[in-house]
Amino acid sequence: MQTGMHTDTERCVRAVRSKDARFDGWFFTAVLTTGIYCRPSCPAVPPKPGNMTFHPSAAACQQAGFRACKRCRPDTSPGSPEWNVRADLTARAMRLIADGVVDREGVPGLAARLGYSTRQVERQLLAELGAGPLALARAQRAQTARLLIETTPLPMADIAFAAGFASIRTFNDTVREVYALSPSELRTRVPKARPAGTTAAGTLLLRLPFRAPLNPDNLFGHLAATAVPGVEEWREGAYRRTLRLPHGHGIVALTPTPDHIACRLTLGDPRDLTVAISRCRRLLDLDADPVAVDDQLRADPLLAPLVDKAPGRRVPRTVDEAEFAVRAVLGQQVSTAAARTHAARLVAAHGEPVDDTEGGLTHLFPSTGALAAVDPETLAMPRTRRTTFTTLVAHLADGSVNLGVECDWAETRARLLALPGFGPWTADVIAMRALGDPDAFLPTDLGIRRAAGGLGLPSTPAALTARASAWRPWRAYAVQYLWATDSHPINFLPV
Repeated sequence: MQTGMHTDTERCVRAVRSKDARFDGWFFTAVLTTGIYCRPSCPAVPPKPGNMTFHPSAAACQQAGFRACKRCRPDTSPGSPEWNVRADLTARAMRLIADGVVDREGVPGLAARLGYSTRQVERQLLAELGAGPLALARAQRAQTARLLIETTPLPMADIAFAAGFASIRTFNDTVREVYALSPSELRTRVPKARPAGTTAAGTLLLRLPFRAPLNPDNLFGHLAATAVPGVEEWREGAYRRTLRLPHGHGIVALTPTPDHIACRLTLGDPRDLTVAISRCRRLLDLDADPVAVDDQLRADPLLAPLVDKAPGRRVPRTVDEAEFAVRAVLGQQVSTAAARTHAARLVAAHGEPVDDTEGGLTHLFPSTGALAAVDPETLAMPRTRRTTFTTLVAHLADGSVNLGVECDWAETRARLLALPGFGPWTADVIAMRALGDPDAFLPTDLGIRRAAGGLGLPSTPAALTARASAWRPWRAYAVQYLWATDSHPINFLPV
């Protein structure tokens, strides 16, 4: 892991000289002679080492008075993989800031969710990232504004509002300071031949970057094979689903391409753009560091052939942690098809209807409040699982179990295990796919045990767990490689 890489000057200089895109998002290069900051892979001629300083975030560069490079657009780099791997205060704060909490609730709201004082949070972020929560949120607003300016015909006043700025003046001043161009100048720089970024009202066409390699097979295969009718579908090469967002709802279509994920996003309220992008990136695990993951797993001679055959596997995650937990309970001890049927019944009965003019999506997945009000007797499942379901949704609805991006993984897993009907498999699959714990492991999973036996790995849970200690902190990725040895539809990109 490359924590605090910006402090290793020699290593940063090597990365810049080699234009190594793997380090984009890990650190940023500020050039003293030009006053700009770049990503490590910037195509420009590298500056002399004495003219470079290194920063851990775009916000820190902006705080120090540097503006974004117009060639490499460092603000559009994939996010730092650290925030997905770590479970400490800084990582949890960064996940919340990416989810738009500072814009909606302010720094006091951010601190309250983390269980610390505002002063503690500010001090920690400043020490590690060179910028406090307001500056980090401001950098994110500037990036959202740039995206809207360059890809939509929206009026500037609407963009300022959608990006989270409190006033047009603040919007203009921030864009000019960060990019050394006014909002209108940014828009005029977009090539006229480029296809429009919008089609229908409220629909945006975006490119979501990732670190190569990325193997889309199990990622999109899993999402498509387990899709809940009405909420998700695979259509014309894209995974589509409805999104429950802070200010309204949305529909997203995600299509894998060799060098980015094409994202077609329709929003009821443009203020949800930043949150929607953040959740789609989490869903597809786009901020992962596949080279670090695969290098670690490849060190096991029995895993190495799987990694070499199809490197860059990601962990398919979720856009809604509570939804995934409910679906994990519905899927206990039943087939994938049966789990989809149970979920589809819940959606039809209790989900909120949406209009989808481009496909077959019909509902948002029911909110925890709506599910908590469901009559248990109407649930077509064994009584013990019914109890598990009702207990979970009650705890989710009253907040006594929190699965949000700010939650502590170990504490949340312990709370889930304390609920009736929650064994290690259910808790760990939620930790892996909903909480985003990259080290979650499923040693009792039948598919994992079968794959382990076929490879010559230990197949009993205790022995396999002992062997898997060498795979840490990436055991959730080892799960994907092991699952992929099976012929189940989850492992194949739909045709």
